[in-house]
Amino acid sequence: MGTAERQETLEDGVTARSTGDGEAPARSGAPKAAGFERPRAARATAEQQEYYRPLWIEEPARRRRLPDPVRTAAVRAVLIIAVTLIQATVAFLCTMAGSWLAFPMVISSVVSTVVATWGVLDVWVTRQMWNQRNGVVSEPSSTARALRRERRRAQRQAKATRRAQERIARKGGAGQLSQSHS
Repeated sequence: MGTAERQETLEDGVTARSTGDGEAPARSGAPKAAGFERPRAARATAEQQEYYRPLWIEEPARRRRLPDPVRTAAVRAVLIIAVTLIQATVAFLCTMAGSWLAFPMVISSVVSTVVATWGVLDVWVTRQMWNQRNGVVSEPSSTARALRRERRRAQRQAKATRRAQERIARKGGAGQLSQSHS
């Protein structure tokens, strides 16, 4: 390379110019060693890139991940639909070409369409079953949540009543709330 200038990209994305005579580019945050000073062009480039913006910013997911059975059914449905679309395309092309394979491909495409419809319905049914068994917890007006709240309230009430009766029995009152001495 000789004395021609070359550009080197550092790990953090800052571009520094250095000459080919063995001079090492300095990083913007690294301490400068004795005898190494960043060339003026490299300093200007580093200053321009001080405000480095990443290509994308990781954001948390807005929706929770699908439950495993629902996700499995969805993947199965997508694969079946993909195969159906490929079969339909091959059937169309065979029909246009006048091939003997056109009729079997059309029949298999019709069958695949029925299977793909079943796959989509399977996703919907699996999702409904999951929601019914595990309750819909993401919505504030969830009926499952209200039923659970009511059930807990009834259990607390029954527990409190049982404790009160046990307390009365321990005191020897045998069900009497107050004892009268005559």
